[in-house]
Amino acid sequence: MNKEVSSQIDIIKENAVDFISQEELRAKLKKSLKTKQPLKLKIGFDPTARDIHLGHTVILRKLRKLQDLGHIVYFIIGDFTAKIGDPSGRTLLRPILSDKEIADNAATYTRQAFKILDKKKTRIIYNSIWYKKMKLSQFLSLLSSYTVARLLERDDFSQRMKEGRPLTMLEAVYPLIQGYDSCKMEADIEFGGTDQKFNLIVGRHIQQAAGQLPQAVVTMPLLVGLDGKNKMSKSLDNYVGITNSAKSMFGKIMSIPDDIMWDYFRLLTDCNLEDARKMHPKEAKSYLAQRLVSLYHCDKAAKREREEFQRVFSQKELPKDLAVYQAQGRQINLVEVLYKTKLVSSKNEARRLLTQGGISLIDVDNPSRVTVAAQQSVKIPAKGIVLKVGKKKFLKVAIE
Repeated sequence: MNKEVSSQIDIIKENAVDFISQEELRAKLKKSLKTKQPLKLKIGFDPTARDIHLGHTVILRKLRKLQDLGHIVYFIIGDFTAKIGDPSGRTLLRPILSDKEIADNAATYTRQAFKILDKKKTRIIYNSIWYKKMKLSQFLSLLSSYTVARLLERDDFSQRMKEGRPLTMLEAVYPLIQGYDSCKMEADIEFGGTDQKFNLIVGRHIQQAAGQLPQAVVTMPLLVGLDGKNKMSKSLDNYVGITNSAKSMFGKIMSIPDDIMWDYFRLLTDCNLEDARKMHPKEAKSYLAQRLVSLYHCDKAAKREREEFQRVFSQKELPKDLAVYQAQGRQINLVEVLYKTKLVSSKNEARRLLTQGGISLIDVDNPSRVTVAAQQSVKIPAKGIVLKVGKKKFLKVAIE
């Protein structure tokens, strides 16, 4: 039994940052094996956005490995706590979402999560179930279990107060409400990112105050986003959604800086990191992108996108599935065309790209013949022309 316990602890600790505490978890695992009762693994998601992205999968992949050992994941959808908004790692007040926004977001979460988790070993719980029934006396009792001084130990709270930025009472009590979730379900282990450490420890304290054994806490690294600097986040638009198309996912992975690629290998795949490091960085990144597309789409789509990327960006050929814009005359305005076809978000962006040399004109018959667009007005050859916008966007302009 001790050997099996140690083996499971090794799996839990793999890539983890914080682990509180090994002694408590060892006791829980021994009891689980002896009684044949699976541990309750808690993970919470506030549906403040519609997408689950690769950053979320760092924890979901860990949970799947533990499900394969027989444990049960309790997937808490914070439809109640989303009305408050988790303040972890934030320096500004989070906007309050409407009930419809929360419901729409929550509807997509489980479908996406089951791309990784075992549905048969997952329990979906909406935390509004107990909060809608909570009496004021119960809520006041929950508040009395924690001190203001302890709450202000949070760096982001104290920083906001020092700088005179607003901190609402709703945000201040959020960690207690998240901790109460752990108490209601009697969680054995709670998982979260490193920015969740304070909230997860509060859950331990709330459980102890209720006379329960405290949950173990495991935090996982925050995945750096496509910008190579900040954590992956929808609000920063530096994320890869697991429901992104195969083409979009492959292209986004190929755009990440080389130095963070190895963390993607380590946290998002089961690839041998030492073998990956022996490859040329460009080849390694292409292999990484193929593996991730395979995970969330299929092997066929992954192979197709790798071959297409190689053909377009290494062999300088044109994409096979070029979008076509039908021009009504030989003369076109690049800014207008790019905006109409949604290759840019605004006309100002198109003008900026033009000024910076970010728009190229490619000969249809000879893709190696490329000129940088210098003016908004361009005369189109009879056979048409291909516009390349930035590094990855293409548009064929043909004449009606």
